[in-house]
Amino acid sequence: MNGAQRLMGRIAGIVGAAIAAVALAWWGLRVHTPAIADDPAHPGTAIASLEQVRLDGDPQWVLIRGRNRHAPIVLFLHGGPGNPLMRFAHAFQRPLEKDFLVVQWDRRGAGKSYRGPADIPHMRASLEVADTIQLIEKLRARFGGGKVILVGHSYGSGIGALVAARRPDLVRAYVGVGQIACPWGQVLAMQDAWLLSQAARRHDASLVKAIRAHRRFDHEVAVFAYGGALAHANGKFPLWLTSLRAPEYSLRDVWHTRKGIRFTHGHLQTDAYRGALMDAVPRIPVPVYFFEGRNDHVTPPVCVQRYLRRLDAPRKEMVWFERSAHFPFLEEPENFHRALLRVAAQTDG
Repeated sequence: MNGAQRLMGRIAGIVGAAIAAVALAWWGLRVHTPAIADDPAHPGTAIASLEQVRLDGDPQWVLIRGRNRHAPIVLFLHGGPGNPLMRFAHAFQRPLEKDFLVVQWDRRGAGKSYRGPADIPHMRASLEVADTIQLIEKLRARFGGGKVILVGHSYGSGIGALVAARRPDLVRAYVGVGQIACPWGQVLAMQDAWLLSQAARRHDASLVKAIRAHRRFDHEVAVFAYGGALAHANGKFPLWLTSLRAPEYSLRDVWHTRKGIRFTHGHLQTDAYRGALMDAVPRIPVPVYFFEGRNDHVTPPVCVQRYLRRLDAPRKEMVWFERSAHFPFLEEPENFHRALLRVAAQTDG
């Protein structure tokens, strides 16, 4: 080995060690949530807190942000199951923080709250409903007693609908984003029909053959690939990139998110209701808004419209996001903000 080769080897070693050191530091990085400037009309009332709360005795992480702690509370219930929204908060909710007290919550087994096997005995949808009620009660006691605007996304929309139906005394309005409604078998059939049309149009012979032969394939990957989850992307990369930029998440938290999604799918007992949600929750005695991306093929709009027609609620409305699929808060954050402001204006706390 000549001198130049030895020098290059040393440089490569130094660079490798530096990369490893940065990765190790990022892995266990002390995370934070950035401070928020006070609302000039309400000095001293801003809050930016990343903290653990105990629900049914178990520690779970919440992110509470708003420039006025007395503003209406908006509690997000993430989907998946096990797919937390806290990691996306920095990308879409800053405008919301001007008008609301926004709470993100990594539920048991998800994201920052992931504990692995220790959570297995507690992985039940019915317990998620009970945890939600307990968290709302804690938030109301801490921030003044007003009812919350409950926002459920995807799988979380089932939890949200159940909570709103059972405890209307806690909920100012229920907002379902990518609302689940139909039986899962019907959803898969609708996805197959849409995917077949997309695959045929784009000459994807292998997917056409798989669908027509009723062979098993990863529906989620296929729906993402054709823009049915993110309207302007063909995979999950933008979601993971957004996660890596979250100040509230270390690299370990991002890794736990990946593990938590698989863990939750493997261990969660869906014992909160049977059959289709539209049959299990036919009445919600608070105002209901369904925020639906026009291009959503994860929770097909036809199912959401069918549920809306059948639902008994004092007020009910479909709010369309024309440039979105399953994540309208990420794809149209300004329209999402305006829509939530209208929900607050039309309801009483």
